[in-house]
Order: sequence, then structure tokens, then C-alpha cells
Amino acid sequence: MQTVLFSLNLDTIANMPCNPSIGGVGKGHLVREIDALGGEMAKLADQSFIQSRMLNASKGSAVMGLRVQIDRKKYSALAKKVLEQTNNLYMKQAEITDIKLNSKKSVESVVTKAGAIYPVKSVILCCGTYLNSLIHIGNSSFESGPDNEKSPSALSEALSHLGVILRRFKTGTPARVHRRSINFGKLQLQQGDDPVIPFSFETTGKLQNRAVCYIAYTNKNTHKCILENLQRSPLYSGKIEGIGARYCPSIEDKVVRFGDRERHQIFIEPMGLNTDELYLQGMSSSLPEDVQLAFLRTIEGFENIEMMRSAYAIEYDCGDPMQLGCTLEFKNIRGLYGAGQFNGTSGYEEAAAQGLVAGINAALAVKGEKQMIPERSSSYIGTMIDDLVTKGCDDPYRMMTSRSEYRLLLRQDNADARLTPLGYKIGLISPERMNRLNLKLERIKIEKERITKTVIPPSNELNNMLESKGTARITTGTKMIDLIKRPQVTLADLFPFEPADSVNPGIEKRSWEADEIAQIIQTEIKYEGYIARQKSQSQEAARLGEYKIPEDLDFHSVNGLRLEAREKLSAVRPANIGQASRISGVNPADITVLLVWLKRCDRQK
Repeated sequence: MQTVLFSLNLDTIANMPCNPSIGGVGKGHLVREIDALGGEMAKLADQSFIQSRMLNASKGSAVMGLRVQIDRKKYSALAKKVLEQTNNLYMKQAEITDIKLNSKKSVESVVTKAGAIYPVKSVILCCGTYLNSLIHIGNSSFESGPDNEKSPSALSEALSHLGVILRRFKTGTPARVHRRSINFGKLQLQQGDDPVIPFSFETTGKLQNRAVCYIAYTNKNTHKCILENLQRSPLYSGKIEGIGARYCPSIEDKVVRFGDRERHQIFIEPMGLNTDELYLQGMSSSLPEDVQLAFLRTIEGFENIEMMRSAYAIEYDCGDPMQLGCTLEFKNIRGLYGAGQFNGTSGYEEAAAQGLVAGINAALAVKGEKQMIPERSSSYIGTMIDDLVTKGCDDPYRMMTSRSEYRLLLRQDNADARLTPLGYKIGLISPERMNRLNLKLERIKIEKERITKTVIPPSNELNNMLESKGTARITTGTKMIDLIKRPQVTLADLFPFEPADSVNPGIEKRSWEADEIAQIIQTEIKYEGYIARQKSQSQEAARLGEYKIPEDLDFHSVNGLRLEAREKLSAVRPANIGQASRISGVNPADITVLLVWLKRCDRQK
């Protein structure tokens, strides 16, 4: 499709104005799913990372998440190059000030600040935190986007005139400091993982860490300095009206809300390989610069710290996601889509996932094809979008594994198996990549069958290993699958004890791909019962999703629905019974009434 990308500044394409990292628990799952559908974020992360770590590795496959430190300048440059080399994509540095609709209330054109008019059939709003944004540092407030960029307001006015409901949210970022001013000898070293696990399923070859991070801690003097100056924070003086992120509080919020804690962690993260700027993860603040410097210098190792960029809070306009359908298209404006922080989310990963879905659906709509609705039982992307459009968000939404009821099904290691066939169907995945996935799935099937049949004989070496792991010895030949079901035993533990004639040479533990296959098999065996239960639950959810609700249904005419249910259903306008069942204020009895009503209508037809 012919597409034009408007940016306030083409030099800040894919800029990371906050933390220079990608992934994390929940967020890493999104990155893997973006890659599985054919998006770019994972590939760019693999090309520009400087340190990689798997978080929650000891807590199980369902909740572990890959997180990498990024060279932010390299990431931005690589992303811009990808865009520049994409056919049919036109990049334009301009500020959009208006969106015009036709008589049918469908998108017709966009207007730039210079007065240029571009006829379009679909528009995606992905404004980040720039829309009508306001920076706060102590008592000082001024119009600005992140990194001293523009703060456009005309588009906010235009959207309001179109009937779009806007809200004010707030986020913040910590200070950036100079490497030479930190005494690293007093800090805790944080190394990357070895071997490095890639984000993209297409990345081949060995990846290497090229930087280290450090950990520091606040103390009672830090907390005292913050509390003594709390009245100078715009958060507590009432100057900031926007609602901040619940799961990413400022340091002043942490000190007030968790007053019983003696210290808080600070992660010292490089901004890139060619700069001495360091990012202080966990220390976002909107206190005045003198207070920021004072409380930072109370921290061990930071006694002589130099601030290069001050911490700040930023308020911005965003839309209410409950105005959107499951495709991320506005319910009352055809061809207008919302994505990213405009929809009330926080984070690069959440934004990228929504941008991909909105882009896919905008193109499918223009082509006259059925739009894609990712199910919450199939992906974290589907979970996030369903949460946003069904439940809304009262503060910036952040993806976490706890938001999904299907965590064992939606692991990061099987994102390709779940979503790559869909990406191939849409046209974003090449036949070659689809063939590689089919080969991988066949190898998993063969290896799993082999493990089910293979019997390992007892030996002193094997029993010593089992006892060292805290599990019972064996006295007779035991099926490999039964040993794997023991919580303490891994597939890697058993490789040395397999009979020589049973080993599959393609699955020996000698490469990341082989390790990944082993990890998938091991997880499916160990959690077989739980996975089966979640599959059953997802199938029931899919069954409810098949009951479509007519777009023009008047819920007030459905006899038997409670008044609250009628109001909530009319506001959300769910696409199906499954979505309706997840609306707050709609109970199981209401769903039964609605099902009976729909079946009766079907019979009458």
C-alpha cells in the first residue's frame, strides 16, 4: 500500500527518549510476537544491543522475559534506514494539524502546518508523548516534547472537534549522568548473559555482550533529602494534573508510598557505546535540579556525580482506548486508527505492537479485506488490545505476564509457532521463513516422540546426578519423559546418559537453536497438565468469540439485561460474546440473557 509517514523530525525516528532498553517481563513477549508477525523491532534490537539478560529465568518458562540494553543512536539510525529502503513508504518531516472527514464520517485527508493537503483512506495516530506536551522540573513548566522536541497542540484541537475524547496522562524519566563522575568500585556489577539469546527468530550467528551495567542503592539520607523537599515537587504541589504510570513510579513516589523500605535499587545503564552518558533506571523525578543533584550525591558511588540531562515529568494528551474497536479503528470514525501511547499505554514495546496491528488493519481495510483481530488466547498483543478496548485504562497501561490467563500457552519461546502462520497469511512472512518454521516444528515433534520412547538405564553416574539435584535414584530402566517430569531435572541433565543409538544428532545441545527446541520440549512435558487445562479454557473462549454481536444492536431493547449491563454494553459495543463477558459490570447472568436473545434472533432470521 502507498503509505506516508509524517514525523516532526526525521532525525528522531525510533528515538528512545526514556530508557535505552527493549524487552523485559511481558514486554519481551511482545517483541517476540512482533517479530513472529513480521515486524522489525526484534531484528533492530539484535543489531544494536550492547547487553542482554533473561529476566525471571529461575521462575519458569511462562514468566521469563528477554531484556537488552540498546545503543540508542544505532537503533534509531538502523530503523530510519529500514524505513528509507521500504518500497511505497514515503517519509515526510511535517506537523499534521488537521484530519478531514467526508460526508460519511470517514477519513478523507490530512493537513500539514504548511497547508499541504494529503488525500488518504486511512490514518494512524501514533503521537507518543508529544501531543500538547508539557515538561515539569520543580516549579518550572514549559511546552516541549521529549528531548526538547516540538510540542504540537493543533492536532489535539482538531481531534476534539472530531469528537475524539482526549485525556491527560503523565510519565517521567530520570537524569542522565557522566560516566567519569561515578565511582564504580562502590557499585554492584551486573554482567550480561552468556550465551546471548537473540530476540528475532531470524537472527543467526553468535551474539556478544559489549557493555556491563551496575546497581546502586538509595539510603536513609537519600529519602530524607527527598522528603524534606517534597513540597517542591509538582507531583505533590498539584501542578501536574496528568495521571502517571502505576508500575513505574518516580523516586519521590517510591519514598512516600513505600516508607518502610530502607533502600531502592538503581540500575546504571549505558546509553550507547560511543557516549559517556549513563541512564539511572528507577530514579525518575520531577524535583528541581538542585534537589536532584543533592539526593543523587547521597548515594554511595555517586558522591561527585555530574548530571548531563535533568530528570523531568511530562504531561501529554492521549485518547480513551474505549473509543476503539478490536482492530484499533475508532468506532465512530471510519479509517482513523490509534496506536501506542496515544491509546494510553506506556513503553516502546506496547507501542510497536499496536502500531503493527493498526498498520495491518489499515491496509486490509483499504483493500476491502477482513481486518485482523488478535485473540487474547493467542498472544500478549491480543491480551493488551482486548484489555484496552474492553476495560480501558485509568493510568498508562503496561504489559505484564500477570495480565494473561494463558501464560503457559503464550510463552516467548513459541511466539513463532503461534503467530508466524498468521503473518504468512497476511503477507508479512516470506515462504522461506514459513518453511523454516515448519521444519522446526517437525523437529520438535520427532524429538518429543523419541524422548517419550527412550529408556535410560540406571548407572552410578546418573544416580549421583539425580541425588545432587535433590531427587530420587532409579533402580530400573526409566523412560526419559518420566525423568523430565521431575521438577529438578532438565533435558540438558539427561543428554550425557542417553543410549547412543537413541540420540538425535539434530538436537544435540550445541547451538542456540538446539537449546531452544530442548527448552520448548522440556516445558511442554513438565507443564503438560496445566497446558492442557489452559488450552481447554482458550477453546471455550474461542467458542464464545464465535457468537458475533450485530454492530447496530440496541442493548436497551434486550429484555432481561440489567440497567448497568445495558449501559456498559452500549458504551463498549463488544464485537462478540467473549468480549462482552470481559466487560466490568456485565455478569454471567447478563451473558446468558444476551446469548438467548441472539439465538432467538438467529432462529427468527
